[in-house]
Amino acid sequence: MRFRHPDGSTVHLGYCSNVHQAEDLEGVIAQLADYAEPVRERLGVDRLGIGLWLAQPVVSELADDGGALERLKSELRVRGLETVTLNAFPYAGFHREVVKKDVYLPDWADEARLKYTLDCARVLAALLPDDVDHGSVSTLPLAWRTPWQRACAEEARRALDRLTAGLASLESWTGRRIRVGFEPEPGCVVETTTQAVRELGGLDSDRLGICLDACHLAVQFEEPAEALRRLAEAGMPVVKLQASCAVEATDPADPAARAALHRLAEPRFLHQTRTVTDGGVVGVDDLPEALDGGLPDTDGGSWRVHFHAPLHTEPEPPLRTTSAQLDQVLTGLLGGASAHCDHIEVETYTWSVLPEPPTDLPGGIAAELAWARDRLTGLGLKEDPS
Repeated sequence: MRFRHPDGSTVHLGYCSNVHQAEDLEGVIAQLADYAEPVRERLGVDRLGIGLWLAQPVVSELADDGGALERLKSELRVRGLETVTLNAFPYAGFHREVVKKDVYLPDWADEARLKYTLDCARVLAALLPDDVDHGSVSTLPLAWRTPWQRACAEEARRALDRLTAGLASLESWTGRRIRVGFEPEPGCVVETTTQAVRELGGLDSDRLGICLDACHLAVQFEEPAEALRRLAEAGMPVVKLQASCAVEATDPADPAARAALHRLAEPRFLHQTRTVTDGGVVGVDDLPEALDGGLPDTDGGSWRVHFHAPLHTEPEPPLRTTSAQLDQVLTGLLGGASAHCDHIEVETYTWSVLPEPPTDLPGGIAAELAWARDRLTGLGLKEDPS
């Protein structure tokens, strides 16, 4: 969906396809028919944005085979779908039985990560609608924090220089600018906006910036207005917002809360958990570790869990979501005289690991997008049917 901001710019809203299991081209095309088109129909719109996740084998095929790329473009067009952003954080295997820390591999010290990201940029440049001149690709924030030595950091910096050069060459060749956004995430080399400024400052802001995930921001207990101000003062653009909510237990010692949290402690994805103590934000790498005593629960501090909860509904009581923080992020980026981000992607990839997975996934995704649409129009943006 497209929206017109009061400043006249176009803001794109879509959902991320990493919620679907597909790691070959046939699977990607099938998910457009099985899920994305029904979501569009549920919303009653002529055009729906979809932020594609294309696993490495699919991207390689599309980058090397013009016929395959044309086929995907045609499928998007005939189903009323458009793509202005790709999620290139997961490399492959995102729906294996156990993913956990493997999602951070390969990292930015590995040549494979650079090649994958540039291939994604090339594919996206070809998929962009004819009337759109720029796109975004989100990626991991360098690496998981361990092991990460100085040599890794130096290799990653060289890779980012090559990434910048590759993106510039792509723009010269295609006339389309693709920007890459690094996504701070708990437990990674860059987990906060403060670390983003320190580790990623000084990069080419015309081509590299931040993918701000509102769930991650909330888990780290970052205040949205302060985080956005910090990035703006450092000259680091938010090239993409992932509209997402974390799960929060305001009283993690409450037996009902602990029982509900236990039902979220599933084996596939990593659910980093944080709280605030007198010493600041502290945390553990996964929810089971917190529940086994790795995180304090008796000093009055809430727990926030990296579990992407559906935007439009609350989890099992007494748990709640951090939707208030997402509202603040949307207001900070889009509630003023100028739009400070034009790509918004609803990224709830955890539907399949909810305690009660939905029987109507297209309906759930459509409800999330309707929630986001209401927030945008409430900020003064107008839905653009053109």
